[in-house]
Amino acid sequence: MKRTFDAALAFAGLVVSLPLWAIVAAAIKIEDGGPVFFVQDRVGQDGRVFRALKFRSMRVDAERVTGPLQARQGDNRITRVGRVIRATAMDELPQLWNIFRGDMSFVGPRALRPGEIEMEGGSPVPLEAVPGYADRILARPGLTGVAQVYAPRDISRRSKFRYDRLYIRRRSFALDVRLILLSFWISFRGTWESRGRKY
Repeated sequence: MKRTFDAALAFAGLVVSLPLWAIVAAAIKIEDGGPVFFVQDRVGQDGRVFRALKFRSMRVDAERVTGPLQARQGDNRITRVGRVIRATAMDELPQLWNIFRGDMSFVGPRALRPGEIEMEGGSPVPLEAVPGYADRILARPGLTGVAQVYAPRDISRRSKFRYDRLYIRRRSFALDVRLILLSFWISFRGTWESRGRKY
């Protein structure tokens, strides 16, 4: 039921959002002339790696020096257009294709990048070693989820993984619908990048 719902909603979303794709693509191209899309390897269900598609929100050379590093408040790698599309989650629109293909679900733990690390006590720790990682990859990753909606923006991955495990234990169709509706509201308000309450 979840997979059928995901595929149907993703297809509808792709059709309805096509005008937005054109606007966002034009804005990105006008700003710096770089590529419109950004493709990343992400870890999916059972550790399977897939290619996630996003609108580019950072400078073309954003990871040349830092490597794969999660965006922080005031991150100067984010472009002007990027700030708008990240706040409204429009940078995630191309991932509707990943959902339609079955790489992702609308709701689930956030898809992580292979080789990502977390700084704990000043030392780098592979995400695979953070408690909860093994549990969360049992589920198909989601475009949104409990951690994305309810967790403060800059808490540690260890804390975010607790939210993911809570979702895995309590997941239901009703919870998925609630999280999707809240996510639409957050996108409408443009508060995805807020450090406080998002909705």
